[in-house]
Amino acid sequence: MFEGPVQDLIDELGRLPGIGPKSAQRIAFHLLATEEADVTRLQEALQKVKVGVVFCEVCGNVSERPRCRICADARRDAALVCVVEEPKDVMAVERTREFRGRYHVLGGALDPLSGVGPDQLRVRELLTRIGGAGSDQGGEPEITEVILAMDPNTEGEATATYLVRLLRDFPGLTVTKLASGLPMGGDLEFADELTLGRALAGRRAL
Repeated sequence: MFEGPVQDLIDELGRLPGIGPKSAQRIAFHLLATEEADVTRLQEALQKVKVGVVFCEVCGNVSERPRCRICADARRDAALVCVVEEPKDVMAVERTREFRGRYHVLGGALDPLSGVGPDQLRVRELLTRIGGAGSDQGGEPEITEVILAMDPNTEGEATATYLVRLLRDFPGLTVTKLASGLPMGGDLEFADELTLGRALAGRRAL
């Protein structure tokens, strides 16, 4: 144990995902040795994230404005919606350059053991978005296909299965899933662009 502020910093860094005790200690001592101007820039970046970043009112992606750049882009195909778990997954799909539709970010995956059920995800917003699309009340253009792009693990599969049961009652809606080829137990963000692009292009109807 170190004294005072140093140990406090190590403890806070250790709470970040993927940062173990040794990594937290290395980062803390790196910051101690860093120029004050560099630390100030880091502080300002953290503050801007908390103050200046919001979630898109349409898809739930991170954004600086009420609508993210993808939802605000009239060139994107509004009839095609790719459902992902987290904003990082949006970036993973975008890197493939295979998808020109829009997104819906759930904010996680079903995980009953951790207390994450449908009410903790943006499932209701997805259903409302599809149900209101193409309506006379100024909704989005009609959504004709929903691509389920969950992580290839137990939680992702459970989430996809749950969504299929909900979405199959919408008339004229095609529900598809990424083709096989992604390694089980992984995350979309770690899939290489070629593999993920092929899984997207070869998606299958459910």
